[in-house]
Amino acid sequence: MLAAWSLLLVAITVEVASTAAMPRTQGFRDPAWTALVLAGYALSIWFLALVVRHIPVSVTYAAWSGLGTAGIALVGVLFLGEDWGILKGVALLMIIGGVLILNLHGTAR
Repeated sequence: MLAAWSLLLVAITVEVASTAAMPRTQGFRDPAWTALVLAGYALSIWFLALVVRHIPVSVTYAAWSGLGTAGIALVGVLFLGEDWGILKGVALLMIIGGVLILNLHGTAR
């Protein structure tokens, strides 16, 4: 089970990196960056497909999408020059809280 969670974190990391690289595709006009972004998304989805063999799909997807959203928001603020505000912080805490609740509910069978 630890391996599945570790692979899920890798999938999230790859997805966040691919999303962070998306502006460099210039609207998918730069072939090298476009290929990198698409390959990253494909790899992330493949990892996700492996993870759902061991973790319920609802929990897996909630963690992948929620932590991915929080991760790219942090990358945006730290590296891409996006603004940070209290509302964005509260919204991200709510997303992370929802992921935690789903994880706790998903493991309490």
